[in-house]
Amino acid sequence: MYVTDRRAVRTAARALVLPAALAALAVAAPRAAAHTELDTSSPGANATLAGLPPRVTLTFSDAMTQKYAKVAVTTPDGASAATGEPQVSGKEVTLAVDPASPPGRYTVGYRVVSADGHPVSGSYTFTVAQANSPTPSPRAAAASPAVQETESDKIGGESADVGVPVLVGTGALAVAGVGAYAARRRRAGHGN
Repeated sequence: MYVTDRRAVRTAARALVLPAALAALAVAAPRAAAHTELDTSSPGANATLAGLPPRVTLTFSDAMTQKYAKVAVTTPDGASAATGEPQVSGKEVTLAVDPASPPGRYTVGYRVVSADGHPVSGSYTFTVAQANSPTPSPRAAAASPAVQETESDKIGGESADVGVPVLVGTGALAVAGVGAYAARRRRAGHGN
């Protein structure tokens, strides 16, 4: 009788170790799948400015690499407003632009790679008002969102949802393992 109980404990432990390990991985996976994000931008997305600033600054959640930092600022007529190459300083990527560029809607596009290898890309727009057109109050400009959701944010949000089905599947495996053990134990008990 004692041997059967010891064997039962070992079998139950084996049946529960794999599901427990899978559950631990599933809980840790969403955190590991987090991607670098654009935290803030200057000028901000959808902002209306009286004039074009001398530079566009993008601040990310992780440090960037200079080698893979690509930023473009496009004027309303499709030309580049950049006067140099993007410069990286830690989490910030800055691109100098020509403040004498024409008024209208500008597009900022970026594709950068963080120091840990995560690529991030996206774009947003802002407007430079004509000299004689009214501009919104600073309060209204401050209320506009700083960034738009990037493709990597969407992917990161979806990958975080993967943990729930994995946990459900792990639970089902654990229940099936315990059920199989109980059935085997009943059959072994009837054979005595």
